Amino acid sequence: MKVEIWSDYQCPFCYMGKRQFEEALKQFPHQDAIEIVFKSFELDPNVPVEPKETIDEMLASKYGMSIEQAKAMNSDVAARAAEVGLTYVFDEMKPLNSFRVHRLTHFAATRGLQQQLTERLFAAYFTESKSLGDMEMLLALAVEVGLDREEASAVLASDEFANEVRADEQEGSRLGVQGVPFFVFNRRYAVSGAQSQDVFRDVLQKAWDESATSGN
Repeated sequence: MKVEIWSDYQCPFCYMGKRQFEEALKQFPHQDAIEIVFKSFELDPNVPVEPKETIDEMLASKYGMSIEQAKAMNSDVAARAAEVGLTYVFDEMKPLNSFRVHRLTHFAATRGLQQQLTERLFAAYFTESKSLGDMEMLLALAVEVGLDREEASAVLASDEFANEVRADEQEGSRLGVQGVPFFVFNRRYAVSGAQSQDVFRDVLQKAWDESATSGN
């Protein structure tokens, strides 16, 4: 059975949803038979490639609020993250265009390391205050999960896998993905948002039972 997950590496709820899904999957008796594929979604394609504002500044500008209000909003998100075992550090976080990062994860998928790189990118951005706009940082993270540095560098320096990223986005649009995280189970059921482990367990079981009955 296949589970496809549309997400972006700057989406705080995507990391929470990923963790909740993973915890539910640990309790699923057929977890070894589940294929997980991460799909690209750009939370804000208009953000510059090189980060220029902190997350607090960006939110204040985008929603017409004060820096203090933006900090309070992020504190609330950090509290929610802590409830699922994640530590978010917003003070030094800087939003950036994630298209290049998505291309790198498509490359990682060709080496069987997409899930490992996805987890590492989320942790680097949300808990370690690392800039995903820094090429050297991206390469270090790629090497850390087992990717070849020269190959990863060549990908980042080119437009390789751009078509794959756009294809994911177009596919998501056809499926009605308007926000992330968005989980699709065997193209039969969908879960939107960072839902509870119970929700994920129920949908996993329902999709599995239906798949077993239909033979797909």
